[in-house]
Amino acid sequence: MKTALIIEDNPDNMVLITRLLEKAGYQTIRAITGVEGITMAVHTTPDFIILDIQLPDIDGREVLRRIRGFEVAASIPIIAMTSYAMSGDREKLLEAGCNGYIEKPIDPMRVISQIQQVTGEAVKI
Repeated sequence: MKTALIIEDNPDNMVLITRLLEKAGYQTIRAITGVEGITMAVHTTPDFIILDIQLPDIDGREVLRRIRGFEVAASIPIIAMTSYAMSGDREKLLEAGCNGYIEKPIDPMRVISQIQQVTGEAVKI
């Protein structure tokens, strides 16, 4: 079973994303701040990370930069999941090191297939 680290500060979004992933057969671990997410990424080495960009302590871009700075976590696929969807943001986050980008509000019918594409899993129908 693959493990996803969800770094998300909004309780409602955390519940929704966790339920979607667990229903699809993923194990989840959760962090509500950027610093907590960095620590968990390095110490648990999840199979992939869902990263909110607007976090209460440090910006998601900084979380991304710091995670990529640790050799043990540098190659973990990171998917930005954000409502911060201005023109060009997707490209900037991908250039910064994200492997995928999902806009909020998420489409529950599509989010698992988007994650599977990023992580290289066979798409389950």
